Amino acid sequence: MTSLAFAMPAEIVDPSVVAPPGDLDSNEPPMESYQHLIQMLLLLESLELFWKERTDYFAAGNLTIYFSPRQLESEHFRGPDFFVVLGTERRPRKSWVVWEEDGRYPNVIVEVLSESTASIDRGLKKQTYQDVFRTPDYFWFDPQTLELSGFHLVDGQYQPLSPDASGRLWSAQLGLFLGVEKGQLRFFTPAGELVPAGQELAQRAEAAEQRAESAEQRAARLAEKLRELGVDPDTLK
Repeated sequence: MTSLAFAMPAEIVDPSVVAPPGDLDSNEPPMESYQHLIQMLLLLESLELFWKERTDYFAAGNLTIYFSPRQLESEHFRGPDFFVVLGTERRPRKSWVVWEEDGRYPNVIVEVLSESTASIDRGLKKQTYQDVFRTPDYFWFDPQTLELSGFHLVDGQYQPLSPDASGRLWSAQLGLFLGVEKGQLRFFTPAGELVPAGQELAQRAEAAEQRAESAEQRAARLAEKLRELGVDPDTLK
């Protein structure tokens, strides 16, 4: 991801004069790599499938967050790799404009580290998420080293999260664990079950269908064997 990109004005001016409109386009560059893109999409897809009945949240990735109506439109924040805002309407947005969203900032942020952004994600962005956004849960993940770190906001300061026995970190905001599975950052239920993405759900459905078909075939063979022995299987039901 890119770095912070905002310049403080020389003086505070009347926001009614310079405040940018609420319907702002996102201003994000492409994801740094295919690996970054797949990771962001995996988090989005699995959470949206898991929360398919919910309408009170917004999840996005690589989307600009505009957070100060007292600044010019060119003064903005480069969006996180992945973020979730709770207590809002679930609908498409061109960007996240804080002053048009009742002052809401992300409840959860995840950054995917790279060589060019790791120092910023661990430093300047972490400080901004703590001091400006007040985002309760912040995580970063390095797809190369598989480093996963997380922080929870306590009295205005980020405190490191301790992993459980499986090395996973708890997000109190999401009610889910974050952990590494097959080299990718994934969500896990409180019981430790993997939150599946679309392809995995399809594979599970196919496996269940095959199991049902196999059980039906076994029952048919058993019924045929009983008939060969002179027993009507229907009388055994």
